[in-house]
Amino acid sequence: MHIDIVEPTLEGEAGHCRSFLLSLCGAGRGREVAFRVYGGKGASLPGTECAGCEVVPFFSRRLRRLQAFILYRRLLRGGGRIFVSTAGRTDMVLLDLAAKGEIPPEKVFLYFHWLRPSLRKLAYFRRFAVSHPGVTVLGPTDAVIGPFRECGFRNARVVPYPITPSGPDKDRPGDRFRHILFAGAARLDKGFSRMVDLVCHMTAQGVAIPFSIQASPGHYEKYGEGIRDDLDRLRKAAPSWLRTFRDTLGAEEYREMFDGAIVLQPYAREDFADRVSGVTLDAFSMGAPVIATAGTWMARAADRFAAGAAVPDLSPPALLSAVDTIRADYPRYHRNALEAGRTLQEEHSARHLLEALAS
Repeated sequence: MHIDIVEPTLEGEAGHCRSFLLSLCGAGRGREVAFRVYGGKGASLPGTECAGCEVVPFFSRRLRRLQAFILYRRLLRGGGRIFVSTAGRTDMVLLDLAAKGEIPPEKVFLYFHWLRPSLRKLAYFRRFAVSHPGVTVLGPTDAVIGPFRECGFRNARVVPYPITPSGPDKDRPGDRFRHILFAGAARLDKGFSRMVDLVCHMTAQGVAIPFSIQASPGHYEKYGEGIRDDLDRLRKAAPSWLRTFRDTLGAEEYREMFDGAIVLQPYAREDFADRVSGVTLDAFSMGAPVIATAGTWMARAADRFAAGAAVPDLSPPALLSAVDTIRADYPRYHRNALEAGRTLQEEHSARHLLEALAS
């Protein structure tokens, strides 16, 4: 079986779309399935060659929608299946325009990582479901998939967000606290400003705890609104105990960040109430406990395994108090995080997604 994957945001080693695809292609190793990934101009997936995965650098940012339309029109005429790994309403619009008539069943699979419904979106979903009842919609939670079912999609299924496979036991970190960590791209919805507030508060109070912040840009190497001001605040504070990573990290460097870490995820509750975080999955797989905003998927996961803390208050004193609580009993939280990682490795194995695509 041949599956064409469309992921325009795949650029170099940035973003969790990369680990998402590495996990999926890895699950296909030894199976009678071949992947062709259409990514950005700088797309690469090192190590997937033996997994039957070909990467095609295809999309440019400015022409992305036009290129997607042309690609969808060509792929719809081909014999393989089409998997849009980070789908949105725009992909539905372009597929509808590119299709000549009804899209056949088991031809197109759309994975929605999250959904913010509106009356306009839901109205379009209903029309699309009538025109193309054979299109399959996948998503990581019931909250994402529920609206699609209500809009009439016959094939709308929950499929766990695929986790990055963990390394062998010998590569796992020890149980000694090493640093506070903010991992991932610097974005407002992920609480980057909260991290900067915490650093400034610690500096003013004379609290010196090793702190590492990954402040790399998001897709297309661009920072969102307000982030540069936060980076300026970090530069002016410049405490000796702070490490800031401005560039996108390689896979091994990224994994090493979780060694002995307490991972802070003060994400916006309204954006992440039912949105799965790849950083959380990575943290638990490496034995790093998580402090997350109460009411988010990440906080519920931390509570489920007693592998961190859910905090309703994201002020610097409240975050620092949660850090102190976990530091005081770090070996136990580390063990719980490893157990969470082992459980989630099974629950979020990419083979579930592969089975949904290739069955």
